[in-house]
Amino acid sequence: MNVLEGDILEMKKPHPCGDKRFKVHRIGIDFRLECMGCGRIVLAPRVKIEKNIKKIIRDSEEH
Repeated sequence: MNVLEGDILEMKKPHPCGDKRFKVHRIGIDFRLECMGCGRIVLAPRVKIEKNIKKIIRDSEEH
C-alpha cells in the first residue's frame, strides 16, 4: 500500500471519539497517526493499519 507522511487515512472503524480520519505522521514498522477529531496520537502496527484503510486522501486532492 502506498501511504506517505502527511496523507489522511479514512479508516473502516472509527476512533472512540467518533472520527474515522487520521493524519500520518510517521511510517515504518508501525504508523504514528493523529486523530483528526480529538488530536490524540496513536501508534499502531503497520499490518493492522493497512488492513483497516478505507480511503487515502492526499494533500493535492483536498485543494
